Amino acid sequence: MSTLEQTRKARPAREWASERVFRPLAQRLVDPAARLGLRPESVVLFHTALGLLAAWQLAHGRTFLSARLSPALLLQLKTMLDGLDGQLARATGQTSETGRYLDTEMDVVVNASLLIALLGRRKGTAATLLLSLILSTDYLWERDYRQARGELFREAPAETGDRPALLTALKTAYGLYFAPQERLLSAVFGARLRRAAGGEPGEADQVAYTPLLAGQVAANLGLSTQLLALSAALLLGRPGLYTASLPLQAGALAALQLWREREVRLRR
Repeated sequence: MSTLEQTRKARPAREWASERVFRPLAQRLVDPAARLGLRPESVVLFHTALGLLAAWQLAHGRTFLSARLSPALLLQLKTMLDGLDGQLARATGQTSETGRYLDTEMDVVVNASLLIALLGRRKGTAATLLLSLILSTDYLWERDYRQARGELFREAPAETGDRPALLTALKTAYGLYFAPQERLLSAVFGARLRRAAGGEPGEADQVAYTPLLAGQVAANLGLSTQLLALSAALLLGRPGLYTASLPLQAGALAALQLWREREVRLRR
């Protein structure tokens, strides 16, 4: 029987909602799913369908049940299953490049569908991009934290032999949507570090620039927290509370960025 510790993704900073609520619930399903022979990619497609159904209900629901309660519950089920696919993959040795790309990209599809349903196409697309930048910041700050300390960022997938056509398509989609964001943010973070360090940063500068606290804040703006907050706003009948929080979240990360730079300058 697998345990939560065995199936948990190793991260220096952990998201409270994921670790305390959704992953323990998902862990109860890991062994039954393994006995049924479920593939992690199948779980990804199923929780993606749940997210899209929630978005459809947001766009077309007219009652408390169809426009607020049902989407909120579907999103929490989606979040739990979003943890299950990774936990199942790690428990059964089924981690793969295909699964990693598919999970990340299907999350974007769901996020875009939800925000467009709430805000309309133009504003929803802008909100989706802002949310992606927030989540990418968490990804990059964790990567930089590990690299500054000589730690492994991501373990190699256990499985090889992914279907080439599918993997190529997923990598292409990632390159079109995520890679430009990551290059932009990486360039900004790198330039700000060099400015704070007064030149090419050393190892100590890089460590000072990646404090664990910054990573903890960014991790707790992760997708589990985002969908939990959206669901709470839906149940209150105030989804605008969630969408209005996105610029505030970005502002909080900008303030943390200034603090990261200050840590480097204080060290010198």
